[in-house]
Amino acid sequence: MVGPSLSGCKVAVTGATGFLGSHLTSRLYAAGADVHAVSRSQRCTERGGPRWWQGDLADIATVREIFEKVRPEVIFHLSGLATARPERELVLPTLHSLLVSTINILMAAAENDCRRIILAASLTEPAADHVDVVPGSPYAAAKWASGAYARMFHELYKVPVVMLRPFMTYGPGQDERKLVPYVIRSLLDGKAPQLSSGRQQIDWIYIADVTEGFVAAAQAPDIEGQTIDLGSGKLVLIRALVADVMTVIGSKVQPIFGALPDRPLERPRRANTADAYQKLGWKASTPLRAGLERTTEWYRKRLNDSATA
Repeated sequence: MVGPSLSGCKVAVTGATGFLGSHLTSRLYAAGADVHAVSRSQRCTERGGPRWWQGDLADIATVREIFEKVRPEVIFHLSGLATARPERELVLPTLHSLLVSTINILMAAAENDCRRIILAASLTEPAADHVDVVPGSPYAAAKWASGAYARMFHELYKVPVVMLRPFMTYGPGQDERKLVPYVIRSLLDGKAPQLSSGRQQIDWIYIADVTEGFVAAAQAPDIEGQTIDLGSGKLVLIRALVADVMTVIGSKVQPIFGALPDRPLERPRRANTADAYQKLGWKASTPLRAGLERTTEWYRKRLNDSATA
């Protein structure tokens, strides 16, 4: 389902130094888009890469200044503190980095008449069909509220916003505190990963598939105001995923399940793949084992390179 080409299109990506942001920025640049990447930290613009902008998106004046200079046609808003931990200390940081920044981006998009704005939703948000929904973390609450504001901006102010909900994304370059890279690095180092019960069922999705979903959402017609899942549609136990990683690496080190507590209020959630295919013409194409092999190879090479440096 192909709409306007991204070649030559002026695109802004917030959170461009993050896991998803860095992969998406590279994919958009390869597609010929005029990519403007936004980060809190200062980055140098280099030949053969995106144009970098620095700013705190929780500050509306900064957001307006960047958007007035860039005038993006398409905006991908990916920035914010990404952790589903339930600690109270995360309430204010997630409020500002996720909810306030999203409202500021929506305001700037409304004022600058962009063609489409794409927000990254979260699978940790409460499902809309639950009567008494309770977010399981400050992160989930901020994402949930961000979605409500996005729908309001679409209905009241006709902002062309689309929300994409990536499911449990993994792949090369992910923060090594996340589950998949943590297990891979632990096993490559010959150490036993310390994990929760491992009985949670999760819909896993490879990063390259997620970036293709975001590209498709920038082009698909008539999807404004909607939330679309990006996932495999298959639930896999954490224990089964860890067993696959052990097989890929050839490790006999036994993980320690139950060393960490399970997160509260987390329920199994499967992506609506039929909806994504109908609206975006997109579906995941990377089998879990293949994605784990590619990810493991990336971390193995990185480990070898550091050892020989």
